[in-house]
Amino acid sequence: MLHFIYIFIVFAGPLEAGRSESNSRSQSRERGEENTDTSDSESLRPQVRRLNQQPQVSRPGEKGYDPNRYRLQFEKESKDEIERRKKIAQEKILEPVSETELEVDIMKIYRPGSVLDFPKRPAWNYDMSKEAVQLQEEKSFRDYLQKIYESHNPRDLSYFEHNLETWRQLWRVLEMSDIVLLITDIRHPVLHFSPALYDYLTVDLERSLILVLNKTDLAPPSLVVAWKQYFQEMFPHVHVVCFTSYPRHPEEEQDPSAVFKKRRKKRRIWSSALGPNQLLQACEIITAGKVDLSSWREKIERDTAALCRPASKEGDRPCKESDDGDAVLAQQVTDAELGAPSTERYKDGVLSIGCVGFPNVGKSSLINGLVGRKIVSVSRTPGHTKYFQTYYLTPTVRLCDCPGLIFPSLIDKQQQLLAGIYPIAQIQEPYTSVGYLSCRIPVPRLLKLTHPERGEQGWTAWYICEAWAEKRGYKTSKAARNDTYRAANSLLRLAVDGRLCLCMRPPGYSRRKGIFRISFCFQSMKLLVLQLVFISFSPVKPD
Repeated sequence: MLHFIYIFIVFAGPLEAGRSESNSRSQSRERGEENTDTSDSESLRPQVRRLNQQPQVSRPGEKGYDPNRYRLQFEKESKDEIERRKKIAQEKILEPVSETELEVDIMKIYRPGSVLDFPKRPAWNYDMSKEAVQLQEEKSFRDYLQKIYESHNPRDLSYFEHNLETWRQLWRVLEMSDIVLLITDIRHPVLHFSPALYDYLTVDLERSLILVLNKTDLAPPSLVVAWKQYFQEMFPHVHVVCFTSYPRHPEEEQDPSAVFKKRRKKRRIWSSALGPNQLLQACEIITAGKVDLSSWREKIERDTAALCRPASKEGDRPCKESDDGDAVLAQQVTDAELGAPSTERYKDGVLSIGCVGFPNVGKSSLINGLVGRKIVSVSRTPGHTKYFQTYYLTPTVRLCDCPGLIFPSLIDKQQQLLAGIYPIAQIQEPYTSVGYLSCRIPVPRLLKLTHPERGEQGWTAWYICEAWAEKRGYKTSKAARNDTYRAANSLLRLAVDGRLCLCMRPPGYSRRKGIFRISFCFQSMKLLVLQLVFISFSPVKPD
């Protein structure tokens, strides 16, 4: 649909005349990689890589429906660059980096005030036709991309979204929401927080912003406290809330080498999520009584009471919420809705909460956690949510779910891949990311790998992948060689799932770690006292 993208973006390096032959043991030919988007048949096409192809399905009553209109679109790397990185991964001995190397400053990643902004919807009026509005948006988006690539080398840029249709979904969410939830992964929160979006929401649109530090079960408590304090100091108008849909059991083993112990059970109990009450309190402060949120509080109390019931006989687990619980009305927003940002807040007494964030930060899991049961499908694949949908949590609270969007930045692409932003199955050269991970956590020791050369040589990213392929039995189909490509993808999935957990730290964390631990202990005691007081003064309902 967006043909202008394929005309404009020609920024990748020169392509090879033929497929280069390397000593790669991944045997790409055996897996038929010639049929992928990086094949020679694609070499004459402009350099945009489109991911997550969806089958064309004809639907009754829909004309010209394109299931791939929200397909992820990123800059396509040249084969020369891919082969160069692969050679480095085979030869470079990995050395552990210092702890300070894990500290990340958000100002160096996004450079506020520079061209590393995000595309904003250009001004329009009701006298313009829909076609004129769309043409204006397309021209503005082309200019936005041109400014970025005129100022930065593509090699220095992170992966970011090149599909205007997906950005349009973000515009609708921001315009329809009274409060915006910016959801981040606690392991990489500065990667998922755009200062340009913060300024646009708080200044231009005058919206309230709540930063959700999600997946807090994957990070040490002191690090959670440190990130919360960091964002509160850097961005004073943001409300920070911690959330997890998979709370850690107090008696759970903390051994970091237990990478195959799945803490996130297959049979999930969504109503056990930690953080809905904090989110409700933040919304109550923002709305200041202008919206009746008592139904939301009653729902949280019901979900909490359900967890306190005696466990069922099947597996000794708390009973799930019954099917006859509160109904959740889901609505898909159509393309016909091209309304301008409304100045009216809390229309019809309903609080609209927009959920935005990068792919794979847990937006769908957060919505399920707030509802108390699964209403949104969850996937580790970025781009799983394709379009803007709304869910009525209660009659006065509406949640707006937006597809995951990647903003342009100067973060390492390897860190992006480890954060699960780019689909792992589509990675053309995963070995560099494995090396990046292994320099920051001791992967060979955690996985108890045996060096392929059986000697005292150091580890390279290639050796790690080869050793993991040998241990897991990953072999190519024809030659039965160690499938290092599959092994590398497996390692990256372990990192995305949190079983090989790499967490970035805020600036100064290394020297202030002890202070954050004390702060966490103090906050935990304060929270415990408040809970005891709440239980003591709660009215006892007669049977």
